Amino acid sequence: MYPESEILFPPRCIPLLAEARGKAWKTLVRRVARLPEDHPDTLALSLTVIRLAGCLTCDMDSYRASLGCAACSQRAVAGFKGTDEQLIRRFEEAREEIEAYLNQGTSPAAKRKAASRKAQASRSTASPKAAQQPGASRKR
Repeated sequence: MYPESEILFPPRCIPLLAEARGKAWKTLVRRVARLPEDHPDTLALSLTVIRLAGCLTCDMDSYRASLGCAACSQRAVAGFKGTDEQLIRRFEEAREEIEAYLNQGTSPAAKRKAASRKAQASRSTASPKAAQQPGASRKR
C-alpha cells in the first residue's frame, strides 16, 4: 500500500538528498553518503533530517508516510526556509549532540584526546589569514 516507509529516516536515503539544495549541501551529503551507517556524521545527518521531516510524529496513516521516507525527506530538506549554511549549521549542532552522547562514559584521558583532535581539525580548517593574526579569537 505504501512506498518504503520506516519509523525514522533511514541512512539509505541520504544520497537522494544531494540535489535538494545548493553546492555546499551537495558536497556535505556526498561526503556523508560514503560513510558507514554508524559513523557520527551519518548519524548527525540522519538526526538533522529526522527533525526537519518530523519523523517522530509520523505514523502509518499520515500523508508523510504515504509519500515514503525518500520523498518526504527530499521535500523536508528542499522546503527548509533557511540558507544552506543554516541547514549545515543544524547538521553541525546535531553532530555535536551525537559526539557528546557517544562520549558519555568515556574516560577523561580519551575525552582530552578527542578534544585535542577536534582542536587540531578546527585549526586546520580555519582560514590562513585568521590563523596568522596573533589576537584572533577562537571559538570554544
